[in-house]
Amino acid sequence: MNPQAKLVFATSLLLGTTITISSNHWVMAWAGLEINTLAILPLISKSHHPRAIEAATKYFLVQATASTLILFSSMINAWHTGQWDITQFTHPTSSLILTAAISMKLGLAPFHFWFPEVLQGSPLTTGLLLSTIMKFPPITLLYMTSHSLNPTLLTTLAILSTALGGWTGLNQTQTRKIMAFSSISHLGWMTIILVYYPKLTLLNFYLYTMMTATVFLTLNATKTLKLSTLMTAWTKAPSLNTILLLTLLSLAGLPPLTGFLPKWLIIQELTKQDMAPAAMTISLLSLLGLFFYLRLAYCATITLPPHTTNHMKQWHVNKPISAWIAVLTILSLMLLPISPMLTTIV
Repeated sequence: MNPQAKLVFATSLLLGTTITISSNHWVMAWAGLEINTLAILPLISKSHHPRAIEAATKYFLVQATASTLILFSSMINAWHTGQWDITQFTHPTSSLILTAAISMKLGLAPFHFWFPEVLQGSPLTTGLLLSTIMKFPPITLLYMTSHSLNPTLLTTLAILSTALGGWTGLNQTQTRKIMAFSSISHLGWMTIILVYYPKLTLLNFYLYTMMTATVFLTLNATKTLKLSTLMTAWTKAPSLNTILLLTLLSLAGLPPLTGFLPKWLIIQELTKQDMAPAAMTISLLSLLGLFFYLRLAYCATITLPPHTTNHMKQWHVNKPISAWIAVLTILSLMLLPISPMLTTIV
């Protein structure tokens, strides 16, 4: 792709995100979301492969529908309250439509069907953008309207997302689809605490973004798109695969790694809110996610490739590893000891 075109799309992504997260008016927030959607479409379809074109079409249709619903819910709210202010979102019907629209934008269950297909049809770098930056504006809108959303509905969506993200990720062999179901499962954790402690949702999102970026960049560096390729990647970059093992364990939420921090704080807050059954349910469902993370980690570092492999042997090469991967890995593994400082920040 032309470097000037890439610059335009990257600038548009930043512009759209900035407009949405800083706006106070629903029409401005909607405009920012539309700019984001239009900027990411060429990045999804840049390979001109039929699967990429299909992914871009699905993404456009889903996002356009969700944006229309957001505009519709804000119009109903403005009709009844006379306010276009995002924080003055009080009408119950509007809040239900908004919850459905943002769930569709994020890929929360039961509106999650488009997300794995779109991620599978996108390059790894675009998949990283779809899993992280593209989710920031909708989560910000949820954060700003959290006081008026229905807690029972959000808890139901959260538990459903964690369950479906775990169950459907179990039999996947494509790394991008596994990361898509991982994203759906993590969104469940972010959603369940949204009404009770919105800042914890943002902390969870930041830490999830950091760990997911590490995994995507590592997979991109080793050019790994499926588990069979991952099994033969050890000879290419042993240190990178070791990093991948630890980051996947962190993403699964195992102590003493960074990924344990948001789960620990969310379970603690849910217990304070007399929601121990919900906390126990979502904790048990996250074990499903742990299974496919361990499967990825096992393929990356422990399994020796079979002798009758169809893949070309990937010999060790002395390519320099990106500094970003090193920094993100350190953050993904070692932030738990400073959790008191992080909790005072949020």
